[in-house]
Amino acid sequence: MLLNLHVKNMALIRELDIDFGKGLNILTGETGAGKSILIGSINVALGMQSFKGFAREDETSALVELVFSVEDPSIREKIEQMELSVEDRQVILSRRLTGGRSISKVNGETVTLSQVRELASLLIDIHGQHEHQSLLHKKNHLQILDEYAKEELAPYKEKGSEIYSSYAALKKKLEASALDESTRKKETDFLQFEIEEIDQAELKNGEDEELEQQYKKLFNARKIAGSAGEAYALTGDNGGGAAAADLISTALQRIQTVQEYDEPLQSLGSQLAEIENLLSDFNREMSGYLDDLTFDEYEFEKLEKRLDLINHLKVKYGNSVEEIQQYRDEKEKRLEELQNYDVYLDDLRKDYEEQEQHLRENAEAMSQIRKKYAQRLAEQIRIQLADLNFLETGFDLEVSSSAPLSANGFDEACFMISMNPGSPMRPLGDVASGGELSRIMLAIKTVLADKDQTETLIFDEIDVGISGRTAQKVSEKMAVIARSRQVLCITHLAQIASMADHHYYIEKNVRDGVTETGIRELSHTESEEELARILGGAQITETTLKSAREMKEMADATKKY
Repeated sequence: MLLNLHVKNMALIRELDIDFGKGLNILTGETGAGKSILIGSINVALGMQSFKGFAREDETSALVELVFSVEDPSIREKIEQMELSVEDRQVILSRRLTGGRSISKVNGETVTLSQVRELASLLIDIHGQHEHQSLLHKKNHLQILDEYAKEELAPYKEKGSEIYSSYAALKKKLEASALDESTRKKETDFLQFEIEEIDQAELKNGEDEELEQQYKKLFNARKIAGSAGEAYALTGDNGGGAAAADLISTALQRIQTVQEYDEPLQSLGSQLAEIENLLSDFNREMSGYLDDLTFDEYEFEKLEKRLDLINHLKVKYGNSVEEIQQYRDEKEKRLEELQNYDVYLDDLRKDYEEQEQHLRENAEAMSQIRKKYAQRLAEQIRIQLADLNFLETGFDLEVSSSAPLSANGFDEACFMISMNPGSPMRPLGDVASGGELSRIMLAIKTVLADKDQTETLIFDEIDVGISGRTAQKVSEKMAVIARSRQVLCITHLAQIASMADHHYYIEKNVRDGVTETGIRELSHTESEEELARILGGAQITETTLKSAREMKEMADATKKY
């Protein structure tokens, strides 16, 4: 549910902050007050539109922030699967324009526009003129049917996705395996050469690292010998009195001659004696190391050639001995396939045909489910359309198995409609006008109200081309949807506005010579006055006020049922 909208520096809006409530939230106002700016601002935050054309030209920054509460555990789980956080069951989605660049954030974490759009699809559904027009495209009809039948379809869709993944991989493999005899022989010869080259090297795991360490030592043998010998000379006991061992021995003798006169000197003497012993151990080990340190030109050359061979193989087959071996095993497997090519190809074709059959059987099952639910959906939409004053309208949903086989089956769906008795049924997109499309979309949304998990719906231009009894029916449908969902609706009709659980008034004010748009929630009395304004225009009379009160009372009574 959308809890709060905060807008800053967007078109006529200097700064606006408004809280929305549960149920039906109605937004009204005079023409040009800025109703379209509010929907535009929400679309900007959701990544559906850019700041261009909305951000104030006299400002260097702009901001739109939406605060949602997410009560549905399944929606929270989906958001967390996107690696986005839900803190205290809330999601704060913001988009800021600074210095010509826009940055989107979710609960303070920077996200991409694609992430924002994916998140938006879970939280809010906006229906304006563009969304009504989506009914003109047949591909959307199948999506609506699948949404209606999703509980029974879901396992088949999941299974179809799994099968298709294997099916597509086998198809790609089969297409790539169409080799002639000459091409196959060339590949076979090349594979044999690669395998033999690797086998002849007789590689051992970890060998390259061990050889590199040995090479480093031998390559630097002279430097090692010089430095280690010098260290031994500086620390060893050479009897000349200049090395560290001689100096420490002399120092120890000096302390030992006087340590009986002062107790602390005994401790210091012990420490120096320990140092002498450690240095003596070091000298013995260093002497042994120098005796063992040799440089064999032949061994070095042999080591160098072995490393050159391994590095040559690394360039061709992998970055390590392990990767080279893995490459060799893969090529051996491919060689076996080519050497038994007819058997391999036959097995591959059988696997492909088996997966295709599984995919087709799954598609058949989905098709049967869709055809069953298509009849139910069409019947329920016909009932809703009749309530919306489509009294003589025929409506149906045709499902045909004419699409290419895919993870989603092979079905196409098309809404069919006859606007007048005796007229043939024709595709919806060929017949319906914009105003009719908006009412048909409302009928569909009413049917899907209990199926759709989206907690917030926004209707813009739902009242295009309607009035009177039709408008009253539309308002009743909006109230039905608002029982299970939060609904935001911008309207110019009193019949729809009267159904409001929360009524907001959008207005323009002039401050310091600058026109600004503002919004405020109306009290019950103010809502009746706004209804009177819509009914009677600029002049609000006692008669229009009475009509407004009656309309509000009737709406309240309707919502109780």
